[in-house]
Amino acid sequence: MTKLAEAKKWNQDYDVPDPEALSAYQRDIYSSFGKPIFSTKPAEWEALAKEKVPEANFGYVYGSASSFKTYNANLAAFDRYRLRPRMLVNATRRDLSVNLFGTTYQSPFLVAPVGVQNIMHSDAEEATARACLNIKVPMILSTAATRTIEQVATANGSGDRWYQLYWPKPQEEAITVSLLNRAKANGYKVLVVTLDTFTLAWRPEDLDNSYLPFLWGDGCQIGHSDPVFLERYAEMLAADTRSASEKLAEAWDLIKRPGTPFGALRLLANASKIKMSRAWLDVMNSGTYREWKHLEIIRKLWDGPIVLKGIQSVEDAHRAIEYGMDGIIVSNHGGRQLDGAIASLDALAEIGADEKVRESGLTLLFDSGIRTGSDVLKALALGAKAVLVGRPYMYGLAIKGQAGVEHVLKCMLADTDNMLANMGKKSIKDLSRDDLQIWRDAKL
Repeated sequence: MTKLAEAKKWNQDYDVPDPEALSAYQRDIYSSFGKPIFSTKPAEWEALAKEKVPEANFGYVYGSASSFKTYNANLAAFDRYRLRPRMLVNATRRDLSVNLFGTTYQSPFLVAPVGVQNIMHSDAEEATARACLNIKVPMILSTAATRTIEQVATANGSGDRWYQLYWPKPQEEAITVSLLNRAKANGYKVLVVTLDTFTLAWRPEDLDNSYLPFLWGDGCQIGHSDPVFLERYAEMLAADTRSASEKLAEAWDLIKRPGTPFGALRLLANASKIKMSRAWLDVMNSGTYREWKHLEIIRKLWDGPIVLKGIQSVEDAHRAIEYGMDGIIVSNHGGRQLDGAIASLDALAEIGADEKVRESGLTLLFDSGIRTGSDVLKALALGAKAVLVGRPYMYGLAIKGQAGVEHVLKCMLADTDNMLANMGKKSIKDLSRDDLQIWRDAKL
């Protein structure tokens, strides 16, 4: 029998866990001897947020196109890919960092561009920007934000930020130039061009509530603060040669629509804002569809990395390569645009396996359906370099403002780090398709 004293000779110098690891949030919660500010369960964030905001507001964020088929497919797709862990690997210290377009980030997380955040919390995008700064996650600002480009940059401070463009119609390229110049001047490093929202989808959640926040000016703040748009709007007003009686008749037609005195008063009080907001929507969401050739203009206007958001096919990934794009976000807008579409994870599996894409150096990012750490690992194994998180942080914003966003991000980061360790991986760079078992039975 070996004596205990003799066993010391087998002691080895060995790695110790990193006290600053992303998974340390788990330790922090336990060692506090108290409950976290709200649940760590992604499935409960949605229900908690629903209790905090008006029905129509929640419905706008939660809602999807038509029958929710795409939304449901996005979530179900993750069940078709099962992780295959490996044992006895020294994953004591792990590397979750990723280099995107020359910048190294501590994790493969990006905060997705979600508009009209003031409908979930009064601090809106500024709360999200401060949370991203504190948690060291890049924020992608939506053109449909309720704070200006400049306000969000100030709130985000030294944080990393990208700008998402809802592309103005071709007749208004001067506005495109103005938006991009403002983004450049305020430290937004990467341009994300959304391709799937030239027309707003049929969304029953919003239609049943007759709720479109943009008509009330929410989500139009970037436009309403843009000097070129304001100049164009002034020209439009000056060109309106209708008589006073004709304008009065238009106003009367507007205020009588709600059918209640309160509704009429609200419309009357916001008539000028509604008029300007409609003009902005005519620029940004006019139903005018862009073409691939128009990307040549974007390339001339933006000298930094350009990423196309909304790609769902190998063929379109090839076109992105041909037009010199730096990356794509494999996304179906969280199921909010095309009902019955391919699950975004399945689209990623096809695009990530394509030889031309793999050899091109095109950066693949993933969006639509991320809820847990295992979701993140599956997307990375299928070829994504990083993932976008959308609805979860919006629910956190509704629940606790900035602190809620931080809690959601810390939960998801800790979960991802923990899952990586339990997969037997030292780095997210070690993940590959070999780490997945694919289930063909959709019903499981």
